[in-house]
Amino acid sequence: MDWFMVLEWLIKSFVLVMVLLTGFAYLTWFERRVLAFMQVRIGPNRAGWQGLLQPIADAVKLIFKEELVPNQVEKLLFVLAPIVTVVPAVVIAAVLPWGPTIPFPIFGRTITLYIADINIGVLYITAIASIAVYGIVLAGWASNNKYAMLGGMRSSAQMVSYELALGLSFVTATLLAGSMQATHIVDAQKGVWFALVQPVMAIIFLVATLAEVNRAPFDMPEAEQELTAGYHTEYSGMKFALFFMAEYIKMIAISAIAVTLFFGGYREFWFLQTTWFSVDQNWWLGPIYMFLKIVVLLFFMVWIRATLPRIRYDRLMAFGWKVMLPLALVEIMVTATVLAFGLPWYVNTFASLVPFAVAVMIVDRSLTTKKQRRVSNA
Repeated sequence: MDWFMVLEWLIKSFVLVMVLLTGFAYLTWFERRVLAFMQVRIGPNRAGWQGLLQPIADAVKLIFKEELVPNQVEKLLFVLAPIVTVVPAVVIAAVLPWGPTIPFPIFGRTITLYIADINIGVLYITAIASIAVYGIVLAGWASNNKYAMLGGMRSSAQMVSYELALGLSFVTATLLAGSMQATHIVDAQKGVWFALVQPVMAIIFLVATLAEVNRAPFDMPEAEQELTAGYHTEYSGMKFALFFMAEYIKMIAISAIAVTLFFGGYREFWFLQTTWFSVDQNWWLGPIYMFLKIVVLLFFMVWIRATLPRIRYDRLMAFGWKVMLPLALVEIMVTATVLAFGLPWYVNTFASLVPFAVAVMIVDRSLTTKKQRRVSNA
């Protein structure tokens, strides 16, 4: 056994976990500051300069907060559920490339900026992303609380509905790259990002991931107006914090996956390939580009939360089954046809916008018809 390789994996794993935990802490600060800016109010600004120590204050509070365990819960599953929710959010990032291979050896070894580069990386991501919902369902069932149980059931139904469209968006990236390997998908976008080749599937991916991580306007499993707090109603202290840790770490992981599949990964803009700003010229720019792209996607997630209200549950399910899934299937057919005939990439771009425009027209007509019916009945 190569013990140096094991040591390298351990060091990379430790660094990745620390980065995700730090990212989780300061993503809460980032979200509160952005929401405060958009809603014209004051965000956290007391603990440290510009409130930068607020995540530490929150962590200290939650660590010392009393943890209550109701008498009638399934104690083993009740304790296990937050852990089952957090672990997949961290593990899913193991196959994502955060930068290129370091061009010079370190202690005689070639160092890559990822933990594992398996040839079925896309399947790995899809499988791990589906596991996290088990923690939410277990939390709802083990709590012996009707509100929590309803939250867990909503989460499972929502995951099934949007996981199909999410999986089809993975298929699109795989078709365009001709590989399931994450590093190959990034390299295939050296000429042009897949978000430009297939913009509709990139949008479908981003919308489906919002539902996957239960972010507004898809936060029905924890709708406080209807379910008190949803699946985590009976949780307190650090067990309560673990659910939100999982949510925010998943936001970071999902953004990193979106960047890898559709936005060029750690690579620069295609028009910078021959300049000093190219990753091929300066390898250390790769993690910086990855970080900046992730921050931009996280900003849009926060923006959506500040803008859109929570939609009705039946409409949420209908949108997943009647709009996103059929549209994703048509877009895959479009992409496969363009690739089969060997047409230029921009043909795929314009061809993908046709089904999208038709879908928008159908949804608009459906909503207009429903509105007219309500007016006539009134």
